[in-house]
Amino acid sequence: MKQTAKIKMIKKNPCPYCDRAQNFFEGKGLQVEIVDLTNNLGELQKIKSETGWATVPMIFINDKLIGGYNDIKALENDGKLDAMVMG
Repeated sequence: MKQTAKIKMIKKNPCPYCDRAQNFFEGKGLQVEIVDLTNNLGELQKIKSETGWATVPMIFINDKLIGGYNDIKALENDGKLDAMVMG
């Protein structure tokens, strides 16, 4: 199956959970748009305010906030992630 969903991850450094998420996506062969806001904390704060999500990574699938690394892993463990991103 082919990836049909757009995945975007907002991160900053240092962030072990961001690294884990990136490695997870790479391991699954998924393409992810990485937005590194390490040097733009004002923009990061704006996104946190808009989404209500206080930590990074912030992972979006088709522009919908899914959550962070633990949320993606939970979807994977429940067998739901592939259905969300593959066509």
